[in-house]
Amino acid sequence: MSLQTHLSQLARKHEALEREIQEAIHRPSASDQQIAELKRRKLHLKDEMNRLQANGTLH
Repeated sequence: MSLQTHLSQLARKHEALEREIQEAIHRPSASDQQIAELKRRKLHLKDEMNRLQANGTLH
C-alpha cells in the first residue's frame, strides 16, 4: 500500500470519527466517557497521519 493511500484511509477514518463525535454530542444517551474515547481515537489517528507525513514512510 502506498503512503498516500494509507494517509487517505486514515483521513477518512478521522472524518468518520469527527461525524460520530458530533452525533454523540447531540445524543442525550451518549456519556462523557464515550465521547472522550471517540476523541482519543480521533487524536490517535491524527498523530499517526502527522507521523507518517513527517517520516514519509510506512511503519
